[in-house]
Amino acid sequence: MDNTAKRIINEIQSDFPLSTRPYKDLADRLGLTETEVMDTVGKLKDAGVIRRIGGNFHSSKLDFVSTLCAARVPDEKIELFVETVNGYSGVTHNYLRTHSYNIWFTFIAESMAGIDENLQNISEKTGVLDILNLPAEKMFKIKVDFEL
Repeated sequence: MDNTAKRIINEIQSDFPLSTRPYKDLADRLGLTETEVMDTVGKLKDAGVIRRIGGNFHSSKLDFVSTLCAARVPDEKIELFVETVNGYSGVTHNYLRTHSYNIWFTFIAESMAGIDENLQNISEKTGVLDILNLPAEKMFKIKVDFEL
């Protein structure tokens, strides 16, 4: 990874411009051209270095609730379960773990009742009955930047 890519990654992790031409704004801040920034970000995305560029919202400030879920999914149902869970727009992360509760995911919705209803629907669609709903008792937001 060259110096330009590192500088762009360092800049966009927590300070991506909210404007009509964010790549131009980044270019101006970094002394690059808009095309250089867009091409570099595109290459980093194609290489899998950048998975996504998007907002990171504090759900409770938007009057939403969130929870961590853990499911005990038999190996033969993992693909169906993951596909089903990922079909819900409120699911933000979904991970396979080496644990008896082997699928962990986060869910955001307008209410905990809505999450409970969606978890029940997931159980019905997949036959996976053991899904834990683990809402946070205290929220910790940690800013994570990886300086390159």
